[in-house]
Amino acid sequence: MNIASTIRKNVSKVILGKDEIIDLLMTALISGGHILLEDVPGVGKTTLAKALAKSISCDFKRIQFTPDLLPTDLTGINYFNQKAGEFEFRKGPLFTNILLADEINRATPRTQSSLLECMEERQISVEGCTYKLEKPFFVLATQNPIENYGTFPLPEAQLDRFLMKIKMGYPERVEEQKILDLFDKQSPLEDLEAVCSSQDIVNMQQQFGEVVVNKDLSAYILDIVEITRNHESIELGASPRASIALYKAAQAYAYINERKYVRPDDIIYLAPYILSHRIILKGLSKHRRAEATTLVNEIISSLPVPIEKA
Repeated sequence: MNIASTIRKNVSKVILGKDEIIDLLMTALISGGHILLEDVPGVGKTTLAKALAKSISCDFKRIQFTPDLLPTDLTGINYFNQKAGEFEFRKGPLFTNILLADEINRATPRTQSSLLECMEERQISVEGCTYKLEKPFFVLATQNPIENYGTFPLPEAQLDRFLMKIKMGYPERVEEQKILDLFDKQSPLEDLEAVCSSQDIVNMQQQFGEVVVNKDLSAYILDIVEITRNHESIELGASPRASIALYKAAQAYAYINERKYVRPDDIIYLAPYILSHRIILKGLSKHRRAEATTLVNEIISSLPVPIEKA
């Protein structure tokens, strides 16, 4: 059993019946991407983030986003140390390995924008000084899709920084009964222990790029993305960052499934999670956002699937 499978098994002790979601999180973590979890309250978004963090022996911080949160509350500030007689930098909670940005859409756009640099460039700039973040750096953000009061929609530039946008969904009845039994006396999170180190994650981030993506599959990715830019129902198509994201995610997904090559099915499976939040439909309204996933699936269905070569 490889390290990715060990992490999956460990997280599954707390999050039941969500192996696919756990695999998507592992895909994002290993490929160097970030996850936006959008779903109704109470389905286990925060618990999932905590279970993943506890499975890896690394630094974890949680930020509860609120309208009065300031950028400096995240990045840190320079303050005058009277004893030393000089200014010193006090690091904010962004200086961590795994960051849970809880209810990210409750913060103002100004505060949300403080995440742009660290998510893309793995660094933070404060008053002209740049600080590199330690590897790995993974942002798992949550948001509630049904509440509008006191929330600020994530701008397109922010959404584009997330590798995937996924939903937890309600559990099946049988799984929910198991959850009740599991949480009968105390939260299983209390007893969850780390099964790998942060260096193990860094090693996997360096190794997944060796997974082979043949030219036909590269062209397949470009075909999908190109159609989003020319589709009659789409106002803004997927960016080159989206092409790179789909390419790397396919490699990472194959890697955690212990394969040395990417299959067409990997791209077909991952594309809706990676592209749907990156496109803007014409006449976009709150209710049409859900249509983006359906449209991406229709685009994929319209293209011939590359044939795997023996």
